[in-house]
Amino acid sequence: MFSLFYGLWKYMFSKIEFHVLILGVHKAGKTSLLEKLKSIYLNSEGLPPDRIVPTVGLNIGRVEASNAKLVFWDLGGQDLELCNSSVMNKKNDKKIGLRTIWEKYYEEAHAVVFVIDASCPSSFEDSKSALEKVLRNDDLRGAPLLILANKQDLPEAVSSEELARYLDLKELGERLYLFEAVSAYDGMGIKYAIEWLVDAMERSKRTETLRLRARAGEAGNI
Repeated sequence: MFSLFYGLWKYMFSKIEFHVLILGVHKAGKTSLLEKLKSIYLNSEGLPPDRIVPTVGLNIGRVEASNAKLVFWDLGGQDLELCNSSVMNKKNDKKIGLRTIWEKYYEEAHAVVFVIDASCPSSFEDSKSALEKVLRNDDLRGAPLLILANKQDLPEAVSSEELARYLDLKELGERLYLFEAVSAYDGMGIKYAIEWLVDAMERSKRTETLRLRARAGEAGNI
């Protein structure tokens, strides 16, 4: 009987834990965003911008916002050139994109935050291509999408509306999404964006699907 009431109490009052992917191309400001999230929601300093290095692999950050637990997975977005040391010629050069690891995390993600450097128009086409590939993946079907026009602290940054017109995304379907202008440097727009994200995840059918999948897994382990 105790376990029954405990299970009911846990279901009704425990905070939901959401897994959120932070994606984007190289130097979009993904890790800077993660550090600013820590600074805002954990009341910690976070790494200063001059100490942040490109992510090779995965950074994880855990915060609580809007009565929810958020686990952010910050994944590297750059490409690495690796040369075959035994035969140094073009035929044996290998280009390994760190974006290839993104798909390993799609199945368990509740939502996607896609960060774009709004001050660098030369990166927009690469961002558009990468984002369209993300949206086509069935493992992210129905996941809410938050697209951040980052680096609004720079005078050359375009607005979120301008960025949306440039990207002209065709594959959003019924997915919940938002374009928002933010600055991972000074924190502008971030709280509003995260509040929207939590609300979108709570309303998303995908959240219920992942919850049922997790319960089925727990039942199978009993």
